[in-house]
Amino acid sequence: MKLNYKREGEGEPLIIVHGLFGNLDNWQTLGKKFAETFDTIIVDQRNHGHSPHSDTFNYDVMAEDLYELIIDLQLTKVNIIGHSMGGKATMRLAQLHPDVLEKIIIVDIGPKGYPLHHDAILEGLHAINFEEVKTRGAADKVISNYIDAPDVKMFLLKNLYWKEKGQLAWRINLPVITDSMETIVGPLPKDIVGTPTLFIRGEKSNYIVDDDYNAIFNQFINSDIETIYNAGHWIHAENPFDFYQLVIDFL
Repeated sequence: MKLNYKREGEGEPLIIVHGLFGNLDNWQTLGKKFAETFDTIIVDQRNHGHSPHSDTFNYDVMAEDLYELIIDLQLTKVNIIGHSMGGKATMRLAQLHPDVLEKIIIVDIGPKGYPLHHDAILEGLHAINFEEVKTRGAADKVISNYIDAPDVKMFLLKNLYWKEKGQLAWRINLPVITDSMETIVGPLPKDIVGTPTLFIRGEKSNYIVDDDYNAIFNQFINSDIETIYNAGHWIHAENPFDFYQLVIDFL
C-alpha cells in the first residue's frame, strides 16, 4: 500500500510512525526539529490519516507498507521511530526486513500482547452519529460522555474532517480498526531482532514495566531501555525536549 507521508530535511533517513487513532500531524512539531539533522519522513499508517483504507489490518501488512515506502523512496540505512502501534509495526519490519534498517526507536510499547483496553474510546467514537452531529463542538459533547481527559478527546477528534459541506466523517477506518483490536493489542512473533534498538518508556505509563525487561532483551538482543520522567504514554507530546535529546543521542 502506498502510504501518505510528508518529507522534510536532509541527511540520513528517519521515518516516524504514529500510533493507534493517530496520524502524521501528531508528529509535525518534532518532525521539523528532527528535519534539522535528518531526511525526515512522517507517515500515515493504513486506515489512518490520508492513507488508503483496507479491510486487512495487522502488523505484517503494516510492516510491508513501511518496507514498500522505503523501497519506493530508494532509502538505505533507515532509522525509524515508532510510537505504540507504530512501534509494533516497526518491530515487525525489523523481523521481516532487517537489511534496510540502521537503528529503531520503539516508543512506549513492547512486543508482548496487552489486554483489550480501548473500550471507552471505541464507544465514544461509535456514539457520534454524523446524521445528527453536524459540528465539532457537538462531537466533543458526545465523546465527553465517555472520555474525561481533554488531551485524549482533542487527539481523537483530530480524526474528524468535512467530507462535504455540512457533513463530518472520520478519516480513520473505524469499523476495521474496531474489528481488528485483538490483533492490534496482540503479541508479535518471537523472531529475534539484532537491529540496534532503543525502547523508550514513560515514567507514568505501564506499557513497559520492569518485569518486561528480560523478555525484551532476550528478543531484541542489541537493545536498551530508557525511561523519560514526567511523561505517560504520549511521551513525545508530554516531554518533547527529553525525548528529542534521547533520540538524537542514540542516533
